[in-house]
Amino acid sequence: MTTIITADDGAVSGSAGLKSTADSSGTLGLVSTSGIVTTAGNTGGFIPPSGTTAQRPSSPVAGTTRYNTTLNTYEVYNGAWQTLAAQAYAVSYLIVAGGGAGGSGGGGAGGLLTGTSSLASGTTYTITVGAGGAGTAVDGGTRTSGNNSVFNGLIAIAGGGAGTTSSSGGTIQVGLSGGSGGGAAADGNANDAGGAGTSGQGFAGGGNGGFTTAPYSSGGGGGASAVGATSTGAGNYGNGGAGVASSITGSSVTYAGGGGGGAYFTGTGGTGGSGGGGNGTNSLSVGSAGTANTGGGGGGAGTGQTGGAGGSGVVILSVPTANYTGTTSGSPTVTTSGSNTIIKFTSSGSYTA
Repeated sequence: MTTIITADDGAVSGSAGLKSTADSSGTLGLVSTSGIVTTAGNTGGFIPPSGTTAQRPSSPVAGTTRYNTTLNTYEVYNGAWQTLAAQAYAVSYLIVAGGGAGGSGGGGAGGLLTGTSSLASGTTYTITVGAGGAGTAVDGGTRTSGNNSVFNGLIAIAGGGAGTTSSSGGTIQVGLSGGSGGGAAADGNANDAGGAGTSGQGFAGGGNGGFTTAPYSSGGGGGASAVGATSTGAGNYGNGGAGVASSITGSSVTYAGGGGGGAYFTGTGGTGGSGGGGNGTNSLSVGSAGTANTGGGGGGAGTGQTGGAGGSGVVILSVPTANYTGTTSGSPTVTTSGSNTIIKFTSSGSYTA
């Protein structure tokens, strides 16, 4: 039914000021009695004025109501524009923290979180993308974990830094804990453990095996889906733990692999885990860095060298295109996949729902 409403003298004032036309069946769509306007009996809908934030009336009166197409919500003017009860919608997310640096052992991968979260229309959500840890000198260096990534109160914990020490008599052999734990450093005197991972985000790093015959080797960093391997003997180097594959962007990509353990002298280091983990090296070269924006752990190295840096993290949101506002900061990459818009943050920024 189509009903056109007009008013005498340009305004509706009680029942006398309201006119209504009927549809072809003769049924009225509006009734006014004693100043009360009702659409009783009409099963259609009411379409209010709508427009962007920039198109708001310049001199509104109190009670002016409209639909804001920028914020995807109704708003009313009462001295200032205020949104009505916020509409909420669900988004899918992938949050990966920065990977830990390699030292002697492999760096632990950044913690990884996936799931769905409810966003309120008109609310701005800050996204923090964690940097990877800086490469660590094997002999006496300061271990460096990555940095956390954050979205909507969800925190992906940074990857653990690897242990650093000389091949014997050192004081730091145990890997740091984190989203995934760092691998234990090579040590000819003790059987040291890798760092612990965070439940639901990653796994522990590998140990060093406590062997006594050179060339000593180190444990691999933990990954998002598997522990780092323990080096079990001379030349048997700890590989990094595997990461997790995600298709949130529309194609499968693996994130958060642990770094491979380092080798002393000329041995071959451990292999980095799938998902950006850096390969371990020996006393002749620097450990391989974790891949940027995967949260991969850095590869370990041998005495006299430096472990690889951890890979930076990433935050990816999959928003129903019907709800996507286009309001972001931080220059994310925006693509589409099916009925969803994909917002990929490789550095910190924000999204207004």
